Amino acid sequence: MSSAQPIESSTPTGGSELQLAKAYTPADAETFAWSRWRDARCFHAEPTDAGAPYSIFIPPPNVTAALHLGHALNNTLQDVLTRYHRMKGMNTMWMPGTDHAGIATQSVVERRLLQQGKRRSDFTREQFIAKVQEWKDEYEATILSQLELMGASCDYDRVRFTMDPVCAAAVRAAFFKLFDDSLIYRGKRLVNWDPVSRTALADDEVEMEEVDGHFWYLRYPFEDGSGYVTVATTRPETMLGDTAVALNPKDPRAAAVRGKKLRLPIVGRVIPIVEDDYVVMAVEQGGDPTDTKAQFATGFLKVTPAHDPNDWEIGIRHGVAAINVMAPDASISDRHGWEDVSAEARAFVGLSREDARAAIVAWFKANGLLDGVKPYRHSVGHSYRSHVPVEPYLSEQWYVRVTDDRLRGAALRSMNPAQRDGGAAAATGASNASAAGDGEITFYPPRYAKTFQHWHENIRDWCISRQLWWGHRIPVWSAEVAANDVVDRAAVDAARGELVGCNGAWRAMGCSEAVRRRPDGVYERFVCVAEHADSVAIPALSAAGFRQDEDVLDTWFSSALWPLSTLGWPDPARFDMQGLLEKWNPSAVLSTAREIITLWVSRMVMFNRYFLGGRVPFRHVFIHAMVQDGFGQKMSKSLGNGVDPRDIIQTHGADAMRFTLVQMTTDTQDVRMPVDMVDPWSGEMFSPRTITDAAGYTVADPVQVSPKDPSKKITSAYGAATGKATPSTDAPLALNTSARFDVGRNFANKVWNATRFALGNLTPVAGDPSVDPATRPLVDRWIIARLSHALATYERALAGYRFNDAADATYDFVWREVCDWYLEAIKPTVKTDPAQQQVLRTVLDASLRLLHPQMPFITEQLWPAV
Repeated sequence: MSSAQPIESSTPTGGSELQLAKAYTPADAETFAWSRWRDARCFHAEPTDAGAPYSIFIPPPNVTAALHLGHALNNTLQDVLTRYHRMKGMNTMWMPGTDHAGIATQSVVERRLLQQGKRRSDFTREQFIAKVQEWKDEYEATILSQLELMGASCDYDRVRFTMDPVCAAAVRAAFFKLFDDSLIYRGKRLVNWDPVSRTALADDEVEMEEVDGHFWYLRYPFEDGSGYVTVATTRPETMLGDTAVALNPKDPRAAAVRGKKLRLPIVGRVIPIVEDDYVVMAVEQGGDPTDTKAQFATGFLKVTPAHDPNDWEIGIRHGVAAINVMAPDASISDRHGWEDVSAEARAFVGLSREDARAAIVAWFKANGLLDGVKPYRHSVGHSYRSHVPVEPYLSEQWYVRVTDDRLRGAALRSMNPAQRDGGAAAATGASNASAAGDGEITFYPPRYAKTFQHWHENIRDWCISRQLWWGHRIPVWSAEVAANDVVDRAAVDAARGELVGCNGAWRAMGCSEAVRRRPDGVYERFVCVAEHADSVAIPALSAAGFRQDEDVLDTWFSSALWPLSTLGWPDPARFDMQGLLEKWNPSAVLSTAREIITLWVSRMVMFNRYFLGGRVPFRHVFIHAMVQDGFGQKMSKSLGNGVDPRDIIQTHGADAMRFTLVQMTTDTQDVRMPVDMVDPWSGEMFSPRTITDAAGYTVADPVQVSPKDPSKKITSAYGAATGKATPSTDAPLALNTSARFDVGRNFANKVWNATRFALGNLTPVAGDPSVDPATRPLVDRWIIARLSHALATYERALAGYRFNDAADATYDFVWREVCDWYLEAIKPTVKTDPAQQQVLRTVLDASLRLLHPQMPFITEQLWPAV
């Protein structure tokens, strides 16, 4: 092949007359490389292409915003693997795409509308979705452009979006099968509720944060006036929904209060005292003195089943009612299940949970029923999106029965046996690999296998419904039906509100049916419509009085199907995607962050195995490091410490960014990236002056001064993000960057200059003259040996996903051994020694190949000259 072809598909012939510029200009290399890659369609793969299959599926970035440095890190690592295996002759496909990110995208669009003085309620559902679609189109284009800037060698002919027709068809098919197999059900449960977004959240969408709170000690009098008990609570506002007080049966006071009742203050509700082993005994009554909870406990626990998951379980065990006293916005409400509202309690209706807390504490104090207050630091669940405390909330939702062995058990059995612990895994049948796919997934680094295993051993059913408009709408229609229309009514009644599958008239239309009896005795029929039946079933359902569910699916439902949906499952022929699923599923590796092992990795494994007969979605899972700032803090817009990859590419070049990120990626710790600024006045980089914000984070002072001219002001990203400073012509915004990328830039310059020097000492050759290394001088034999060592080290490192070791192998060989030693050693002889020139040409060829996965742009530009 001619050297006019790209590096990943050719062998150089040498002797090119291409002249290299004296100085390396990254932008020129980036433009040059992409023109060659596009012309040759280097990155497109077909299942019929030669070579063993190798595939990677990009973790689809949310269309909420542009890619950040964390994306740049992960995409660079995936690209290194993709280019490396493509160069080895494998049929390599890297699938790109984006995620609709339901709650996150809807939230950012609603914020944009608020800035325009509008709300979601000002639009119809269709109008609002059109607004979100505009946002999606804008940021999807930005994201794909960024991927190209970074040098990501994705198959851009196969870009997918989690709500495009191909993926939507997979979502409909998956939901239908799970519903038909009784793995999807509807139930009234206590859910994690986001009162800002006003939607349910799954357990793994809740982030625990340490907060400074209090224990309030409240007196509850006996109904007969004979005294009182004191309960301890961190949430006095929920006492309006108390339906019992519990104590441990081992508590010495249990016999004295057995059978007694209490009158709930403010409300006047008479509630029982129940005995339950869950209750922590007070230290004074025999509780564990080393237990923090026992140190704060009174031994009497207020039971609010509708507002606490542990109380919910106590309520079920003792048959006490669950009374919801809150609205979806977490304000106190009498419209969502609270009926016995006393005149005194009515004063609290309408208050926010925070205001209600203060008002109720004040009431107890004024009425002599507040025994005390103690400060208490504890963990509180917060929404991963709105970052406000979640509210345990009684609500009807749709669930996937992931506790079923067909899902949870299959996930556990997929683990490499060498990475599984004993115990609960054995109880789920995960201890022995027997079925197809069992034992085939290996985690790198191995410690993350424990996270995966622990999650599945303790998993709860997955709440998949979200009270949003943006997303895959749940394809279920429902209506109340007469008791006489229910076939096998006895089985439905015995199911106690659970859905019972049935074979009715709707099944003949291609639907799946289920019936349940609600607590109020009314029967409901639920009809799940398969996509192929839409044109017939939906009009018939509407005519019969059925209504489609208003909710949409959790974003992670469609994401869980990513390794299947992107390849055309369940009907590849429909979208002209034959052969893709068989060729590239399972993929070679999933590279992702540790924070979504439970959110995404788990569910992909469960779904892929369930829908593809046990097949795993990927062989390896690599958990990459997290990018932090120089103080070990997570990079975020609110802290103003994020670094935009586009800015790094502008100041240092894409290859410098890529190489630095790869070299910093170890398997033992996160990546710390000290954040510097670019002075908008002079263009020079400087370290910003820092302060400590109210939350204790180290941040850049909102207003900086130019290092060159202290009279000139600069606005920091933190100042702009928080509103503490406003960018202007007098105080322009400084871009964030990092001096760490100087390493990559210096290395790129070294490679460029060394190649120019070497080419200046090469003469054109016809063909490849044979060189016997044994006949060469020691210096030539030494460099060939070092090259062999570098190649072996590089291959071993990538096989174990030790990216920093791979980068170090290339750096040490090219800079220290080729540039510092070999080129210097052969200066006196190379121009007059054709055989030595061939050794040098071989070393240059191998060096560029070795560097190419990490630094594709500069190597692509140098390639034709070799």
